[in-house]
Amino acid sequence: MHFKPDPNVQPKYTQIFINNEWMNSAGGKKFPVINPATAEKICDVQEGDKADIEKAVQAARAAFKNGSVWRTMDAYDRGRLLSKLSDLIERDTEYLGNLLTLENGKPFVDSTWEIAAAIKTLRYFAGCADKIHGKTIPSDGSTFTYTRLEPIGVCGLITPWNVPLILLSNKLGPALATGNTVVLKPAEQTPLTALYVANLVKEAGFPPGVINVVPGYGPTAGGTLTTHLDVDKVSFTGSTEVGKLIQQAAGKSNLKRVTLEMGGKSPLVVCSDVENLDQAVQIAHHGLFFNQGQACCASTRIFVQEDIYDAFVAKSTELAMKRIVGDPYDGKTVQGPQIDDEQFNKILELIESGKKEGAKLECGGGRHGNRGYFVQPTVFSNVQDNMRIAKEEIFGPVMQIMKFKTLEEAIERSNNTEYGLAAGILTKDLNKATLYSQQVRAGTIWVNCFLTISVQVPFGGYKMSGQGREFGTDALHSYCEIKSVTTMIPQKNS
Repeated sequence: MHFKPDPNVQPKYTQIFINNEWMNSAGGKKFPVINPATAEKICDVQEGDKADIEKAVQAARAAFKNGSVWRTMDAYDRGRLLSKLSDLIERDTEYLGNLLTLENGKPFVDSTWEIAAAIKTLRYFAGCADKIHGKTIPSDGSTFTYTRLEPIGVCGLITPWNVPLILLSNKLGPALATGNTVVLKPAEQTPLTALYVANLVKEAGFPPGVINVVPGYGPTAGGTLTTHLDVDKVSFTGSTEVGKLIQQAAGKSNLKRVTLEMGGKSPLVVCSDVENLDQAVQIAHHGLFFNQGQACCASTRIFVQEDIYDAFVAKSTELAMKRIVGDPYDGKTVQGPQIDDEQFNKILELIESGKKEGAKLECGGGRHGNRGYFVQPTVFSNVQDNMRIAKEEIFGPVMQIMKFKTLEEAIERSNNTEYGLAAGILTKDLNKATLYSQQVRAGTIWVNCFLTISVQVPFGGYKMSGQGREFGTDALHSYCEIKSVTTMIPQKNS
């Protein structure tokens, strides 16, 4: 289906969504949403604060209580509601795609791809809703034991700005399929798409209080959500720094369940035996530059075997220089702006550190244009492991290419990071691929591909990249408590 870009798209919803009703913030505050392509204000959105989170949590708690419409609903019907929501999102793909490009800056074609991925995710979890089973457990003959998988309760969902609709769907999907109620706090940079989906929630027919959306800032709205005693679980995707604070807050409040998907510095190892060097360059290029480099699992440390290193650097530089950066509503554009001035300045500062520490700048290295938050596609070679650009998460279009000799060395250097979200290897040797997959400590290993993500496949990190898993049936278990029920079997007829 062909969708038309519309740079004149206007947001329709800017209030807080609680109990299926739109309302202003309790404190009367608003915050601006900025178009990253122009650095100009799109609109003001109601700023949720402690009082608004309190109201949303109360609504979610009421919707979750025993005997409520949601708790007594057949699991099949919960799945039907999720399917209906996905149908409405699909119906409004063109509008949502334009709105996502407006607030996020990604090219329109990428926005429509993201919406398609979100729809697929919701439909996957819709199909799971009536397939969440416990099990029977053999015992000593005098008892009968079975387990129930029950919803945890009220879930706080905190989503980031880089792929906001994908992250919204992969939290809403399993949380609702398992029968929880939710309070969603979208990133302050990208609240408009989440608020539009909230209106579709009401149109789909979800009972009041099941899904509540409160836009606001992390320290206030997000902080209240993570410490609230009536919130039973928090699912967060974002920086490792904030994730640590959330885990601490959860431990100090009511020991709520926590799922964290955080930062990464993912290695991609390119062996000299790759069958097609041009294809390897393309895989690495996409793995790094996808979504303006704003991906937690991006291939930000590219290790290339010394035999093919120079050729790989030359081809990667040539490909990066061909990238078309500019207006995200233009069909020829492949790279839009970074999300905001904070990220823009952080990326440029890290680029400067790479120059100062001795990495070789092959291309890019500065601002693109004079309006908005655009960064030139940048490639560094001769990068050393102790450089900041090799250790810190840049979250931008900056490629680091390092040289290695042996696979054993590449494995050791791949593991030499505090992160463990993803890793990849390009080789035609199955033994190398198997050894690498076994010995590298990361939640996802890609062999002869990168950024190949499916809703059926669990995704999450080791070490500082987080805990718990999203996607797949593993995500369902993250939103369930296991209850064991043991019944004594009478030994004689009474």
